[in-house]
Amino acid sequence: MWFHIDPSAGVPVYLQIVNQVKHAVASGVLQPEEQLPSIRDAATSLTINPNTVAKAYQELEAAGVIVTAKGRGTFVARTGSTLIKGERERVLTRLVDQVMVEALHLDLSDGDVERLFREGLQKWYKQKT
Repeated sequence: MWFHIDPSAGVPVYLQIVNQVKHAVASGVLQPEEQLPSIRDAATSLTINPNTVAKAYQELEAAGVIVTAKGRGTFVARTGSTLIKGERERVLTRLVDQVMVEALHLDLSDGDVERLFREGLQKWYKQKT
């Protein structure tokens, strides 16, 4: 089980589960149609109330991130939703912010940063095609 609950985070537990599932889907850790643990198994593993996991799963299903097949379980949705794309962009924005902080500490100009990003895009997206 890859869920991690931090009681001191100041974020409701169900929302921590929602965020972790969205992040795992966005980053490819969870693949489309991959099965999630049952509500009971997740609650037992995390030592939390099953209603908390159920609330997280309901929110994820409403957002189109997961689907529930009656009698079979809960699965990552086959197609991504706009929230999945939004989650991807949120993750990337956080990483770009970290890069910008490092660039400022290294006293790089905006031109240097732009050139490095363009080189990175050419390097990584060229490999993809």
